[in-house]
Amino acid sequence: MTLRENVIAFIKSEYGISGEKPWATSPENEVFRHEDNKKWFAIIMSVKRSTLGLAGDGYVDIMNVKLEPMFIEVLRGQEGFLPAYHMNKVSWISIRLDGSVPEETIFNLIDQSYTETASKKTKKEQKRIGPKEWLIPANPKFYDVVSAFRERKVITWKQSSDIHVDDIIYMYVGAPYSSIMYKCKALEVDIPRSYSDENLTIKRVMEIELLETYEPGIWSFERMKLYNVRAVRGPRSMPEELSRDISL
Repeated sequence: MTLRENVIAFIKSEYGISGEKPWATSPENEVFRHEDNKKWFAIIMSVKRSTLGLAGDGYVDIMNVKLEPMFIEVLRGQEGFLPAYHMNKVSWISIRLDGSVPEETIFNLIDQSYTETASKKTKKEQKRIGPKEWLIPANPKFYDVVSAFRERKVITWKQSSDIHVDDIIYMYVGAPYSSIMYKCKALEVDIPRSYSDENLTIKRVMEIELLETYEPGIWSFERMKLYNVRAVRGPRSMPEELSRDISL
């Protein structure tokens, strides 16, 4: 699947919303809006590279999202981000869907835009009621999490999302396992930590406790695709259907 297709699949899986194509002259452009207040939270368009001031010929897919103005100022100078195309440039920004911005970053920004444009009723419903469930990746090339959990039930792990104490964390372990292998609980969060190398930058960590272990291959990446999980490159909400079935 292309990055554009992955983004559309994520929106459908995460929010149950399909794109609309309101412009007959531009059927490749899609709008994603809230069902209650009808406000847009994402717009995917195919635009000439020259129109955006980019080098090369042809078109590039972009997505507009609405964020806090201060955040937009920070992003605008980074690779893959542009002043919002045909939108208010103070509160919207364009993201190139060409691989210049990591997929997990795009998903996080969609989530922020969804919240930013939500109705008061939706925001109220989004407030936490009990623990939240997360799906996070682990790369055995950088850290042997399998050996770590064999030796102890509580480990320290990088924290890069708004994870709270008692949240449930399902850990997807990359190749050669390529499977969800652990279910954990957050014991302590937002622990300051300063570490950086060529592969990893850490500013805060959390302590997580192992609750359950799953054999490699049972909840494989191929099986996860049945639940519209197309990639696990960063923390994301655990799909409800996958959570239900893995707990059976």
